[in-house]
Amino acid sequence: MSLGLTELLSLLDSGGNPDCTLKEHEDLFGFSDETHALQRQVVQADIDIITGLYSSPGMEVSTLPDSARRFYELSVNAFDAFVHAWMSEQPIETEMLVFGRRVIAAADRRAAEKTAADRGEPDTLTVLTAASRVQHEIHRMLGLLRFFPDEKGVYIARCGPDHFVLPALGEHFTVRFGETAWAVFDEKRGLCLRRFPGGRAKIHAQNGFFSGGGDEWEDLWRHYHKTINNEERNNPDLQRRLMPKRYWKYLPEM
Repeated sequence: MSLGLTELLSLLDSGGNPDCTLKEHEDLFGFSDETHALQRQVVQADIDIITGLYSSPGMEVSTLPDSARRFYELSVNAFDAFVHAWMSEQPIETEMLVFGRRVIAAADRRAAEKTAADRGEPDTLTVLTAASRVQHEIHRMLGLLRFFPDEKGVYIARCGPDHFVLPALGEHFTVRFGETAWAVFDEKRGLCLRRFPGGRAKIHAQNGFFSGGGDEWEDLWRHYHKTINNEERNNPDLQRRLMPKRYWKYLPEM
């Protein structure tokens, strides 16, 4: 997507045709070209919204723009779907704005929740479908990432997810690793989510931070997998459903 999440949320207050509103916004800020899309995705305000959804205290509503705050207070589920649909990186800004404005126009929370779940509306179906795919991939990443220590003792994992899911992984791996340094590299986008002891997980440009290593650990993991594997219970079809082939390059055991 060419628009940042915070910018898109701010457009929920705008009236008129969503397509025209988006075109005017792109002309004004000058980022309608595709090469600028990834730069928009790593704006800190956007990252903070996503990490807020996944943090233990929960979203800090007071930090949201006015339109986003009303949207969140009317329907947390709708707000959640909106954010995850943006993370899909699909060109569905117009559908998202129609969806968001429809929820905000609801009379009360009950009506807003009903509106947000109405898959009979094409725009709502588009948003919910995109959001579901992102949530599914986040769940996959939590189980499919393979970490190994580099020469500095930082535990490294590499991935190339279909969607922009890095900000949703920080809380989980911060709890999992405790005060051990770790980093997750999104090689598809050239981004790195990393955390050092005493700090919080942050997203950076990769910039050669990766320092190699891992061969011995990957060999050890392959040996472990081979040892525990029960050939009589192999189910290739189920394996491909749970671990799609596009992820295999990051799974040593495959």
